[in-house]
Amino acid sequence: MSGIEREIIFDPRHIYKHLPGTPQAQRLLRRGRSAHVFNDEATMNRVTQALIERGEYTGTVRGYERYGLFFAEAIGYRISPEGSSIPLFYAEVKINAENRYHITPRTRPSEE
Repeated sequence: MSGIEREIIFDPRHIYKHLPGTPQAQRLLRRGRSAHVFNDEATMNRVTQALIERGEYTGTVRGYERYGLFFAEAIGYRISPEGSSIPLFYAEVKINAENRYHITPRTRPSEE
């Protein structure tokens, strides 16, 4: 199945941990976790639209229905707590049981 063909509701609680330089992304790094961030908010919005229109269903993982898509150009980067970064070319939309969704840039599709 390609694209999401039902009404889903954007969950804004996760926006700032996926944008560079925000306190939420910095908090992840301080806690010893990697931050997966989009290049900027415009990229995040473009990726969101692409995922809704063309995302490929990848299954239900850890309680979220997921749709993902690879991009030809880097859409973001993964920052390690030590400060190194790698470009990210994949993103997924995660939809919970209440049809609320958020998107995440990733290195690859989620696995159990």
